[in-house]
Amino acid sequence: MAVAKPSNRNAAFEDLSNVEFETSEDVEVIEQFKNMHLKEELLRGVFAYGFEKPSAIQQRAIKPIIKGRDVIAQAQSGTGKTATFSIAILQSLDLQTRETQVLCLSPTRELAVQIQKVILALGDFMNVQCHACIGGTNLGEDIRKLDYGQHVVSGTPGRVYDMIRRRALRTRSVKMLVLDEADEMLNKGFKEQIYDVYRFLPPSTQVVLISATLPHEILEITSKFMTDPIRILVKRDELTLEGIKQFFVAVEREEWKFDTLCDLYDTLTITQAVIFCNTKRKVDWLTEKMRENNFTVSSMHGDMPQKERDNIMKEFRSGQSRVLITTDVWARGIDVQQVSLVINYDLPNNRELYIHRIGRSGRFGRKGVAINFVKSDDIRILRDIEQYYSTQIDEMPMNVADLI
Repeated sequence: MAVAKPSNRNAAFEDLSNVEFETSEDVEVIEQFKNMHLKEELLRGVFAYGFEKPSAIQQRAIKPIIKGRDVIAQAQSGTGKTATFSIAILQSLDLQTRETQVLCLSPTRELAVQIQKVILALGDFMNVQCHACIGGTNLGEDIRKLDYGQHVVSGTPGRVYDMIRRRALRTRSVKMLVLDEADEMLNKGFKEQIYDVYRFLPPSTQVVLISATLPHEILEITSKFMTDPIRILVKRDELTLEGIKQFFVAVEREEWKFDTLCDLYDTLTITQAVIFCNTKRKVDWLTEKMRENNFTVSSMHGDMPQKERDNIMKEFRSGQSRVLITTDVWARGIDVQQVSLVINYDLPNNRELYIHRIGRSGRFGRKGVAINFVKSDDIRILRDIEQYYSTQIDEMPMNVADLI
């Protein structure tokens, strides 16, 4: 029976509280890395990376993935999801052979590169080969790297599929497929490409699906290519925004947002700030206007050439640039430690994106501040976000700089 599409966009993200997806009963909680029976070199890598105690998702999900179970894991941005599957991947690899054993697919190039970096850092003592296979880069270089042999390939679905089709990426030894930010991937229309990749994998391939949000349609899709998955889901009310103070600034007109931002500029540069706009055009416009007024900012969105995006990220990561204006291409999975302020110049188009954006600040227990610019017709959306995450968003105080 065909189901009519809901006319209200938010109905697509219907309340999940009535969906029967709880954490599976047989999930063991392991409170220390040293009790996970990890390889000695991997454990060294984990501690060298700065981890001391596993986060909630790590305590529950690492072991089942290592055991070879299909896993659906949901946890909020900034809780250590990437390290969860990276540690499990590294534990599962056979380093005696150079065959590709794990494919990791992500919705953005930046995220694919970030995952590659985490795997290489955690596997620092293991001599692991991990290649980021992403669009916008040199094909020949990709083919050469894959020919050399890569234990793990982290990439975007289009380029990974292309490499499989060209037989540069051989899949006969793949034993694990990880889909990171799966909700976003299936939203972005990658569904066909993911299915194309999946068709080339051995039938026994383990599937691990990671996401901060799991709308209903994703859960349906999982039944198609997962076998008796263990579910590790953080309930919505535990998807808290703890440690992140959230404020709004009422602006009557769109053009007043700019003046408000200029007033806040000194506050922005105390640490590092990310400013989100909903469109690429708005990012370009705001960047130019800030620069005309002699403010130093950098900007990034999906239409920029890959090399430029890489350079901007490098500058921002190293702290050379302190204010980054961007679209939601940046809202997922990019962890810059110093970001403690996020400004939503535009409120996000859907509620799910809100947590991805402001989860950039205050990551993993650090405190952060989020400021939302709200026009009168946005008040409704703001209240909706508050209700959805059972959180409170107050009017911005004068001393916001003291809170960062």
